[in-house]
Amino acid sequence: MARRCAALAGRWLSSPDGAQSLFPGIPKGSRSCSSHPSSPQTTQEGGSPSSADPLSYTEEHRALRASLRKIIDKEINPFVDKWEEDRCFPAHHIFKILGQAGFLGVNKAKKYGGQNLELSHQIAVVEELGNISAMGIAMAIILQTDMATPALERFGAEELKQQFLVPSIAGDFVACLGVSEPGAGSDVASIKTKAVLKGDDYIINGSKMWTTSGSQADWMCLLANTSTGPPHLNKSLFCLPMNLAGIHVSKNIEKLGMWASDTVQVFFEDVRVPRRFLIGEEGRGFQYQMLQFQEERMSSTALVLSPLTNIIHQTIEYARNRIVFNKPLLDSQVVHFRLAELSTELELLRSLLYRTVAQYTQGLDATKLVSMSKLKAGRLSHEVTDSCLQYWGAMGYTHKALVSRLFRDLRLVSIGAGADEVMLSVICKYMDILPTTKSMK
Repeated sequence: MARRCAALAGRWLSSPDGAQSLFPGIPKGSRSCSSHPSSPQTTQEGGSPSSADPLSYTEEHRALRASLRKIIDKEINPFVDKWEEDRCFPAHHIFKILGQAGFLGVNKAKKYGGQNLELSHQIAVVEELGNISAMGIAMAIILQTDMATPALERFGAEELKQQFLVPSIAGDFVACLGVSEPGAGSDVASIKTKAVLKGDDYIINGSKMWTTSGSQADWMCLLANTSTGPPHLNKSLFCLPMNLAGIHVSKNIEKLGMWASDTVQVFFEDVRVPRRFLIGEEGRGFQYQMLQFQEERMSSTALVLSPLTNIIHQTIEYARNRIVFNKPLLDSQVVHFRLAELSTELELLRSLLYRTVAQYTQGLDATKLVSMSKLKAGRLSHEVTDSCLQYWGAMGYTHKALVSRLFRDLRLVSIGAGADEVMLSVICKYMDILPTTKSMK
């Protein structure tokens, strides 16, 4: 009886009248069913569905993505394998191409060479950057746009913007970020690098670790201690030219992933930088950097959407054609159920990010949602890449396979720009559930 009812219900739902009664807003004949899941070609760029959400992409957003995709397909992806082997990509060459096309200043002011569009447009661009088949390159690009330059544009003096921001947006300069140190990563308040004011110059001593693009950078957005006061009030941000005397750059650090991105340690030995290179006010650097972290974390979340969508679709096609025990691997319930779960989780992450961006652009405090989306992005990256790699079997274990590369590259999302544990602490603070009493001995 139950089986007959299910069959009748299925026939009713597949009829125009049945669908119309459940979905009254959909015109008759517009809803169709398919026995196969949609391919990436049936969705927007990067797999973004065309459903309504708090952040709705317009034709302008989609045009930006389409234009960027042409650059990615012509100037970047054909050379990714070589750059991965070289452990470095030609940042000045690629940034100049992106700068000339306007992609290094999407939401920056026009008077500095930007397009003066909204943050949502930059998020759309970052989603498209996720279609670069090596995440290290995409990471270096968003470092330039969303990590090293936002504070300079917001708080820097006009002279400083002309000297550093304008050429960075044009793609003439490559920027790097100097925050993490050997003994201070997510715990930014604990950095030790000092900048002591002597006359009209600051004298900088210390070091910075995990510096993306550090071996190619023209300047660094540097966070340093400028006084001995409270750790949240004694730090300042600087524009630091990387060709100054006393700056020493290490050899490239070998990493688990992000191979195409050069990563170095930078040492400062009595580096003299003019006082006018200070960004904003002295002692406000920690607050400025926290604001930069907000946009960095939203971009980090946006960056995973396309590669995770792409690898799910690739895994579906591989499993459909891979015959195991005389039937397609995809026919195994554990496989297609798991892929359905992962796709569902990915769409939930997308919706969370879009809601976060909408709240942020409305001037509301989005810190809790930013932290939640960043946390989920890191954890879902583990789940998707690990599960998909398993279904690829030995083929997925080869280092040139895309699923293997994403497995390595996206592991960083739970570590960089604030580790998962830091995101959890922020969320707990906003939920008012962090311990408020000292531990009992």
